[in-house]
Amino acid sequence: MTLETALAATGDAAPINAEDGGAADQRATAAGYWALLVIVLATFITFFDQVLFGMLAERIKHDFGLTDSQLGFLAGPAGIICYLFVGIPLARLADIYPRKYVLAGGVAVIGTIISLGGLAQNFAQFVGTRIFLAAGGSAHAPSSYSLLADAFPPRRLTRAFALLQFGFIGGTTLGPWIGGMLVMMAAGWAPSQFGPLRIFGWQWVMIVTGLPALLVALLFLTVREPSRQAPPPNSSRPPLEGSLGRKVLTFMGLDAFRAINARPQVFYPLFGALALSAIDVFGMQFWRTPFLIRTYGWNEAQIGRALGGIMLVSSLSGLLLGGVLVEWLAKRYKDANVRAAAICFAGVTVCSILSPLMPSAELSLAVMAPSAAFGMAGAVPQNAAVQRIAPNALRGQVTAIYLFMFTFFGAMGSFFIGLVQDFVIVAEQDLWKSLVLCAGLLMPLATYLMVRAMRPYREELERLEAQEVTPA
Repeated sequence: MTLETALAATGDAAPINAEDGGAADQRATAAGYWALLVIVLATFITFFDQVLFGMLAERIKHDFGLTDSQLGFLAGPAGIICYLFVGIPLARLADIYPRKYVLAGGVAVIGTIISLGGLAQNFAQFVGTRIFLAAGGSAHAPSSYSLLADAFPPRRLTRAFALLQFGFIGGTTLGPWIGGMLVMMAAGWAPSQFGPLRIFGWQWVMIVTGLPALLVALLFLTVREPSRQAPPPNSSRPPLEGSLGRKVLTFMGLDAFRAINARPQVFYPLFGALALSAIDVFGMQFWRTPFLIRTYGWNEAQIGRALGGIMLVSSLSGLLLGGVLVEWLAKRYKDANVRAAAICFAGVTVCSILSPLMPSAELSLAVMAPSAAFGMAGAVPQNAAVQRIAPNALRGQVTAIYLFMFTFFGAMGSFFIGLVQDFVIVAEQDLWKSLVLCAGLLMPLATYLMVRAMRPYREELERLEAQEVTPA
């Protein structure tokens, strides 16, 4: 393989005509950043909904007469039921169809279902909306990651993934602040009656907040679809020909599962660490508003104002910490991405255990802040690590499986903590005990698995680099 061919395969090829090539490179860069901006907006809507739903938790529990385990099920496993069956097949669309259309359709469904959730009349109908909400979002991350990996050259990919986190930052910082104000504003509204529909005040908040997603869906149609990178020689690829049954199995993720199972020593610890941490992190994210209400007597507006500022500072600090940490480690270790994630996991572990033990809401939030920073700092290297080792032709589905572990077990977090609360701790005012117990069980094991992944990840990178070096 010549130097020019190798550079072309990675998107770093030097232009033949300096003037024309420079202009083309500028256009490609501008198109990549525009795609990134629209993806950030879509990501913002997803996380804004998750945070807002947590802010509404106590209202939903009271007006629908739910137990904590039912509330936890509604927040998490209800959405996984559909994801379990459609997530990986939909992610396959990111490997074979223009990703901007997959993203546009997904965010349009998300906005529509969020608004329909405001019309739910009982627990079963509410569960139904959360089920279909997950269907709309299941292809978002795989399609986004795949598109960005082709829109940016490798030297800029980590930066793109770092900027992508602004969607998460916006959703988790504006979500509590705006959500808290909206919840308290709607708290005094009497239920509205439209024929057979009885709509509580807080349900209007959901109806309105789903509408901006439709605008973002239209913006995706303006994104330029990047060319897909050519896979390296001898890489695994899904079959182009075969029986209908074989094609169905490919669509359902068979080849992606095979690619993962072919390197269990590197993929399994990464997947396991992500799954265990997701249970605790997402469980805490959902239950922190009920925790602050029940333990310290705060209301949603107070919580929103405090959390908004804390999450903004923590998220931005986490991005800075993550970038600096990875760059510093990369000068010394080939496994910098996974090593940085392991360090951040350890930080989350300590803070997650200590935060619910604090004697005041202010101190609890103060300890929660570095936990959020460590979580953000670890997110970028985790995502980049998987993109580095996933086969190009299967990147969308491998990413979908990785994120399925994150989404599935993250969704189980709210339910898991709810079960612990209902059947182990019991007393509502002792919710803090459930949070401490879950963090103490899950996060140390997650950190251990991430440490175990460092060596095989380093060896896999060396294997892939050796595979790419072929005679000219």
